[in-house]
Amino acid sequence: MPKKAEDKHKIFLRVRKIQGQVQAIERSLDQEKPCTEILQQICAVRGAINGLMNEVLEIHLKDSLVVGETTEQQRHDELTEISKILKSYLK
Repeated sequence: MPKKAEDKHKIFLRVRKIQGQVQAIERSLDQEKPCTEILQQICAVRGAINGLMNEVLEIHLKDSLVVGETTEQQRHDELTEISKILKSYLK
């Protein structure tokens, strides 16, 4: 979780935007909107999720690897964990 209040606020705003986009997809399905419109909304959600991933990753790397005092072993362990997460995300 982001440590700075400003970072937390940015993440929560992004998540709420994504929630609204997903709800818009649900409404479009209920209203039997054209598939092209729904596909466009899905693309927007995917882009928003990617943006959220990038933002959280950047904040996490800053908070855990740059700011504060960590040992070389702690940084190595953190990098290993992040690498696993990124490999899973990029599949």
